[in-house]
Amino acid sequence: MMQMLSAGGMPALSDGERQADADNPRGYFEWERIKLLPRQPDCIAEAEGKVVKIISQLLFALPAGREYCVIFMQRPLTEVVASQAEMIRRRGTIGAALPPAALIAGLGAHLNQINAWLKAKPNISVHRVEHQEVLREPLRVAESIRQFLNCPLDVVAMSQKVDTSLYRQRSPSKIT
Repeated sequence: MMQMLSAGGMPALSDGERQADADNPRGYFEWERIKLLPRQPDCIAEAEGKVVKIISQLLFALPAGREYCVIFMQRPLTEVVASQAEMIRRRGTIGAALPPAALIAGLGAHLNQINAWLKAKPNISVHRVEHQEVLREPLRVAESIRQFLNCPLDVVAMSQKVDTSLYRQRSPSKIT
């Protein structure tokens, strides 16, 4: 999504600290400083007029008094857990000592919590984007994002950033 937004003409707040690797061969488009949001909420001011990738847990730390547009990427939790497990395996590190079903249940509970919180925040507009829809209909999704953000974006350039070959952890009967 960050690559799509950048290609469409939105400046992305990214520090390039995490380099491209086997798990993300096009790079991460991340800004490490955003991890300080709970302790330094004013750091969000640096993202004014830009797009920044924020994991859902950090959304709770967004300071009041600002308007936010959130593009919330949604993916089947089975795929999220499988993708994380593969990344951990490839890096030779250790992940949570929980079975996949427990991880999925925990992520589901977190999503319920964040969704309820977002509904209660009138200063946060949310546009939900299904991961598989991006892969199936990138131009339509790009147009929906342009409409949500209400700014001129190059939706064709955005759609051309989608590479289905990078979709490796799939749920059964998803994108063929």
